[in-house]
Amino acid sequence: MKVIELKEQTKEELETKLLETKKSLFNLKFQKSTGQLENPLKIRNLRKDIARIKTVLREKELKISTDQKSKKESKKK
Repeated sequence: MKVIELKEQTKEELETKLLETKKSLFNLKFQKSTGQLENPLKIRNLRKDIARIKTVLREKELKISTDQKSKKESKKK
C-alpha cells in the first residue's frame, strides 16, 4: 500500500481500510499462534500499513483544523 494511494482516499474510506487491516492483522496473529502462518513477514507489513493509514488520517485531521483556523483569522482581518 502506497502513501499516495492513501492520500487520495476520503477520511471514511481510510477508516474503513484501517478496520479491515486491523482485522487482517488479528487473523494473522491468530494463525501464527496456532502454527498455521506461512509468511510471518505479512504481520510486519500489515503493522506498517496500519501506521501509514493512521498517519494519513492524522494529517487530514490537522489540515482541516489548520484550514479552519486560517479561515477564522482571515475573517477577523
